[in-house]
Amino acid sequence: MGTSVETSNFAVQPTDRRGRLGSDRAAVTTSVSVRLLGPFGVARSGVAQAVPPSRKVRALLAYLILAPRPVQRSALCELLWDVPDDPRGELRWCLSKIRKLIDEPGHARVRADREFVSIDRAEISVDACGVANTVEAGLARAGPDILQDLAGRFAGEFLEGLTLDRSPVFETWLVSQRHVFRALHAQVLVRLAALSSSDPERGLAYLRQRLDLQRYDETAHSDLLAALARCGRIEEGEAHVAAAGRLFNSEGLSRAPLDRAWAQAKRAATGACATRIAAEVERAIDARVGASGGRRASIAVMPFLALSGPDGNLADGLSHDIISGLARLRNLFVIARGSTFALRDQTSNPQEIGQALNVDYAATGSVVRNGNRLVVTVDLCATDNGRVVWADAYETPIADAFTILGGIAARIISSLDAEIEAAERNRAILKPPNSLDAWEAHHLGLWHMYRFTGLDNEEAQRCFKRAVTLDPTFSRAYAGLSFTHWQNAFLFKSAERLVETERAFDAAGRSLLADHRDPAAHWAMGRALWLRGEEAASVSALNEAVALSPNFAMGHYTLGFVQAQTGDPQAAIEATDVARQLSPFDPMLYAMCAARAFALFRLDRCEEAAEWALKAAEKPNAHAHVHAIAALILAAAGRLEESFREAGMIRKLRPTYSIDDFFSSFRILSDQERACRIAAKQIGIA
Repeated sequence: MGTSVETSNFAVQPTDRRGRLGSDRAAVTTSVSVRLLGPFGVARSGVAQAVPPSRKVRALLAYLILAPRPVQRSALCELLWDVPDDPRGELRWCLSKIRKLIDEPGHARVRADREFVSIDRAEISVDACGVANTVEAGLARAGPDILQDLAGRFAGEFLEGLTLDRSPVFETWLVSQRHVFRALHAQVLVRLAALSSSDPERGLAYLRQRLDLQRYDETAHSDLLAALARCGRIEEGEAHVAAAGRLFNSEGLSRAPLDRAWAQAKRAATGACATRIAAEVERAIDARVGASGGRRASIAVMPFLALSGPDGNLADGLSHDIISGLARLRNLFVIARGSTFALRDQTSNPQEIGQALNVDYAATGSVVRNGNRLVVTVDLCATDNGRVVWADAYETPIADAFTILGGIAARIISSLDAEIEAAERNRAILKPPNSLDAWEAHHLGLWHMYRFTGLDNEEAQRCFKRAVTLDPTFSRAYAGLSFTHWQNAFLFKSAERLVETERAFDAAGRSLLADHRDPAAHWAMGRALWLRGEEAASVSALNEAVALSPNFAMGHYTLGFVQAQTGDPQAAIEATDVARQLSPFDPMLYAMCAARAFALFRLDRCEEAAEWALKAAEKPNAHAHVHAIAALILAAAGRLEESFREAGMIRKLRPTYSIDDFFSSFRILSDQERACRIAAKQIGIA
C-alpha cells in the first residue's frame, strides 16, 4: 500500500486570531482564504473562485493545507486513489488544478518535488485553523465578539457534502475531522451560553444548538435542563426529559442520567433537598431502567393524499400495497393500515405521527394528475426531528396507471427499506460498540460488510455474532453472518473454502430456524447451497425468497448470479434487471451488472456483454473477480486494449491472480470455460 498517511486529528499551525497560517511576521496580508467548515470554498483577494468539480481536488487541498509537514506522494496516492491506472499522473493533474486556485504570479504556494508535496501557508486564511487555534489558546480568554465570530465560521459540517468512494483512508480521516470540529463547535457554544447570563433566552438558544451537535451527550442535556430550571421553565423541562428519555430508550441507552440531572436541576433551582423525594426519584429511575429493552426500527406509512378527486381509491390502494410489501420484508415493525388510516385527517406532521404511533419513521406521499400523466411523490421522515431522510417522485401515463402503479409501489418499498437500513447503519456507527443492542450491532455489521474488505468482513462477523448472542431469534443477523462466511469462501479465504462454506450453511440454517418467513433467511440458504454445489436446491431457496417478498432485491440478484453461470441465462438477465430496478443504488450494483454481463456472454451477445462488464468494473466495490469477468469478456469480444487495462487492475488488486482462481470461485459450463481459457492466454493471466 505504500507509506501510510496520518488519520488522527489535524495538526494546528501557528496562526493569529483570524486563522492565518504559518506567519510570525508582525503584519500579514491575507490574499487567499479557504473555507472548510461547510461547503468547500476558496477566495482570492475577497473574490470567490470557481472550484473544480473534482471531489479529489477539494479533498487533496483540504488534506494538504491541514498537514503538519510535507506529505509523500505515495502517501497521497494511498489516501485518495484505490487502484487507479496512473495514481501519480492523477495526483499531478489534481495539483495543477490546486495551483490555479491558490498560486499567484511570483508566488507559487504549491511546493512539490519528486517525493514530497506541501503548501506554503503564508498569507492563507483557513476558517478551520482559526477556530482550532483559538480554542487551543483557551476560550476563557476570548471575548464575546471573538466567540461570535468563531461560531459564525461553522457554516456547516467539515467539508460538507464531500465523500469519496473507494478511498477508505481519506474517509477515515474525514470522519475524524468532522468529529473534532463538532466538538470544537460545541465548546464555543458552551462558552457563549456561559457569557449570556444576562440574556437567558440567548443562552438557551446556544445550548439547544449544542444539543443538535451532541444528541446523545448526557452533559449537553444536563446543561440545558439546568438552564431551563434556572429560568423557571419547569413544564418545558419536563417535556424535554420525556422526549430525550424516549430518544435514549430508542437507542438502548439508559435515561437514568437525564432523570437524575433534571431532579438535581429542580432541587438546585428551588432549594428543595428532601431526602424522601430524592429517594422516590431514584426508585422511579431504577424501575424505568429495568423495563428498558432493545429496539427495532418502526415505520408508519400514512394514506397517500389524492390531490384530484377521482384518484382517492388509487392513492389508498398504493398506500395499502406499500404497507403490505414492507411487512413481507420482515425487516421493520410496520404499523397496520387501520392505525395509519385512522389518523388520515388528524395530522401529516412526522413528529406528531411519531408521538401518536410511537414509530421511528413516517412515510407520506401524494398522487396528482399532471395533464395526461399521474405523478406519485413520497417522503420518508425521521419522527424524532422531522428530518427528511429520502424523497422521490414517479410518473406514469394515466391510461397505464393501474398496471404500472404496482411497479412504482415495488420501487418505493425497496427504497424505503434501503434508506431506513442506511440511516440505521449510520446511527449505529456513532455509538460505542459495547452499548449496541442486537438491532444496532446488526446494522453496524452491515456497514462493515458492505465495505468489501477482508478486515471489514471480520469486523462484520463480530457484530453479527454479538447481535445473535443478544437476540438468538434475530433471523437477519444470522443471514448477515452467513453472508460473511460466503464472502470468505468466495473472495477472501479461498484456501478455506470448504470450512467457510459449511459455516455459511450453518448460519443460514439458524436464520431459517429463527424465522422461516424471512426472505433473507432463504436468500442466505440459497447462497450457501450454491457454495456446496447444489444448484437446483439453491435456485429453489432463492425462488422461495422472492416469492415471500417480490420486493427483495438481493433475492432477485442472487437468482441472476446462479442462473448466469450454469442455469438459464435469459432468466438471469431478467432477474438482475428486476434487482437493479428495485435497488438502483445498491452496494452490490457491481455484482448485478457482472452477472448480467456473463449471462449475455453465454448467449453469444459479446458486444452487449462487454459493455455491461465495463459497467460492472467501474462500479464502487468491484473486486478482482469482477475485473476478471470484464477482462475475459472484453478479450473474447476482440477489445484487447480495454481487456489489458482490466488485467492490469486485477494484478494491482491480486498480483498472483490467474484463470485458475477464477474457475475455483465460479461454476462455468465447458463451452464458456474454453472461451475463457483462450482469452486468459491472450491477456496474460493463464
